This record gives sequence, structure tokens and C-alpha cells, in this order.
Amino acid sequence: MVVLHVKRGDESLFLYETSVTAATDTVIRELVSVFNGRLKVQRLCMEIEELAEHGTMLPSEMIGLNDDQIEELKLKDSFADRCVPMGGFSFNKDPLCRRNGQQPNEAMRKVLANAMNDAKAMIDKKLVKTSTTLTLKIVEEALNILRGAVTIVYPMKLPPYDTIQMEFVNMEDLSGTQASKEVIEPSKAQMWFAGRQVLPGKKLNEYLGSNDKTKVVVKLNQLGEGPPGREQVMTEQFRRQMMAAEYRRQEELKKLEQDDDDEYLNSTWADSGSLKRQAHGLEDVRFRFGK
Repeated sequence: MVVLHVKRGDESLFLYETSVTAATDTVIRELVSVFNGRLKVQRLCMEIEELAEHGTMLPSEMIGLNDDQIEELKLKDSFADRCVPMGGFSFNKDPLCRRNGQQPNEAMRKVLANAMNDAKAMIDKKLVKTSTTLTLKIVEEALNILRGAVTIVYPMKLPPYDTIQMEFVNMEDLSGTQASKEVIEPSKAQMWFAGRQVLPGKKLNEYLGSNDKTKVVVKLNQLGEGPPGREQVMTEQFRRQMMAAEYRRQEELKKLEQDDDDEYLNSTWADSGSLKRQAHGLEDVRFRFGK
């Protein structure tokens, strides 16, 4: 099986295992699904951190309002009494005024924290260094771990408008957010290898060759972004090794130049012009300038 080292720009993301006989359409679709799935896990972890600190999300008409404004407008969070965390809560006001402040107890916060740690570890970029491949099944398992933890803490489910609940049912609205710029639309997805776009409707071996036991770098982007930058001819680590080797060679040359074996060349008897100067009486002649 060929291993694809997937990058977005210069950022190393994950390893994916496939076959050189696989259809390029299938490979691109699967890589984009894993890529977007990783982003979904990261977004959920960020929101679950807020959930653990400040409770469920407020209705859209209450977000950003202070208590006086909410009272003046006579607004009410109808899900506050229904979506109570297991084991009760303490009040911890959200400084961003996005969540209702009903913080779960310490035990429930620990459940959420453990789930986040496990999910993050399953999609971590550091897995590339350990040659651990990532699959869509692993991404889905990470999502299920987060979903299970939230269900334990909130068995009655979260409000339907809560960002976390919307992510779980794939109804998230990312428009106008930074996250929308990170997601790759499947219909616009492109894959590049060695400066060439891998086109749909072909086999992977038309680009990678027939060797099914190899590891190559591919880059993801989407239509309109232009071709991604080529990979460096040498890695940063290899470049440093080359520089270190060159430095050692220069130091060895310096030592050879200072070697005592050729110190005799600086001696008077080794001077090829010494005999001639003696014959002309010019040995140890000192010159004076001026008067």
C-alpha cells in the first residue's frame, strides 16, 4: 500500500494509506473527508471547552447581551431548565455572553476533558512522525467519543441551536467565520503531486508509478487557490546536516594548514633564495629609509 503524506500548504497534517490502483476521484474524496473531519473534531473540542466552563449556548437573540438588556427586552432561555448538566451545576458567567453560565460539576468537567484529550490524540499532526496513518473511521471514532461524553453530561441533549449539537447533526453554519476558510468544499477539492494536479477520472499509478510500497507527499487545496508551492529539494534537517558537515571539513582543512609537518617551510635553511643572497653578500642586510 502506498502512503500519502498529506499537506495543506506547507503544513504537515496526516498520513493516509491507499493503493496505486485506486481511482483518483475516490482518493481525493476520502482525503477531503478526513481533512474536514479533523477540522470538525478541533472545532468541537474548542466549543466543548466552553461548554465545560460556561454551560449551554444561549438563544441567538440573547447572545452578546448583558443581564440588564436581557431583562429589559424580557428575553428568556427556555432550555436553561431543561438542559441541566448531570450532577447539578454552579454559576460561572461567560464573559463573551454566549453561554448561560451553568457550569457542570468537577466530575462532569473531567469526563469532557478526558474525551477531548482522547479525540485530539487520535487526529494529532504528531502522528506523522510516528508513521501512524489516519482513516475516516478513526475520525468518526473521535467524533463518537466527544458525542458520548456530551451525552453523559447532558443526557437530555443540548439545545438544538447549540453549536456543539449542530456539529453533531452536521447542521453547523460556518458562514462568516474563520473556520469557513479552512474547510475544503468537496466539489472544489484538488490534489497535487510533484507540482502536477492529480486529475479525476484516472488511476493513482498514472502519477505515482506502479511501486505500491512507497511514501509520497501530496497537497490539498481547492479551485481558485492556484497550485501549491513545491516541496523543498532538501528538508531543513538535511540542510543542517550538510552545513554541519561542511563546517567540519573547513575546520579539518585549517588544522592541516597549521600542521607541524610543514613548519620547516618557514625555516631559513629551506629558503630557496638564501644561497643566492649569501653569494651576493646580501644576507642579513638591513635597509634604512631617510637620513
